[in-house]
Amino acid sequence: MGPRLAPTGRRLPEPAILDGVTGRELDRAAWQQLRTLSKENAEGVAQHLVMVTIRLEEEDLPAAMAHAETAVRRGGRVPAVREAMGLVAYRGGDWSRALAEFRTARRLSGSPHLLPLMVDCERGLGRFERALELASSPDRDGLTAAERAELAIVVSGVRRDLGQVDAAVLGLEPLVAGPVKAWSARLFYAYADALLARGERERAREWFVRAMDADTDLTTDAGDRVDELDGVVFADSWDTERWGEPDVDTGRTSETEDPA
Repeated sequence: MGPRLAPTGRRLPEPAILDGVTGRELDRAAWQQLRTLSKENAEGVAQHLVMVTIRLEEEDLPAAMAHAETAVRRGGRVPAVREAMGLVAYRGGDWSRALAEFRTARRLSGSPHLLPLMVDCERGLGRFERALELASSPDRDGLTAAERAELAIVVSGVRRDLGQVDAAVLGLEPLVAGPVKAWSARLFYAYADALLARGERERAREWFVRAMDADTDLTTDAGDRVDELDGVVFADSWDTERWGEPDVDTGRTSETEDPA
């Protein structure tokens, strides 16, 4: 009768794809990587990668993880797939898993662009010296200007964790002196944070203001940090404990007694 085929196991259910998500939303580089898969599988993996991005933007980490795990099951040898899994783990603070996925993605692609995130994972694990060693590896020579700026931000944070506040400031000074770029808001913010850690409140405030001005996408809370340094405190204008809940239609309180 011939040998029996071993059962392949039950296929796990896949998370649903939103209407209108085709997978074509991926950038060209990611699509090039998916060419190693069959056409049908590539389209499915692409849809799940897009869903990872959508769910991360919604801060729905469990849903993002479900789509990332599905993509890994279907295309685990694709660098973009392992990077997506790493990003979900990174956002969730699972530094060990994120680092492992980023290492796999780097090995598969040969690209150094994940170096800043890998260094930050080492920082998250409390391995500060290893983080600095990794940050100074030859891979840094292959980073773009934006990626080098991100690496400098992470290294500055590591220096602060080690109590090397002067080094945290000095490492960013050459970068903040240049023209404003797309990544300048985060760079200015990190520089302001380092200055504040060194006790330079006025200079820190100045750079938080610069970060706020450069942050057109509202990626930082620079405005809140300025208010904090200025001693500004925002409070609700309606004291519900004293006045009760306001009536939506009349604006009067829900209490029958005169609040006075």
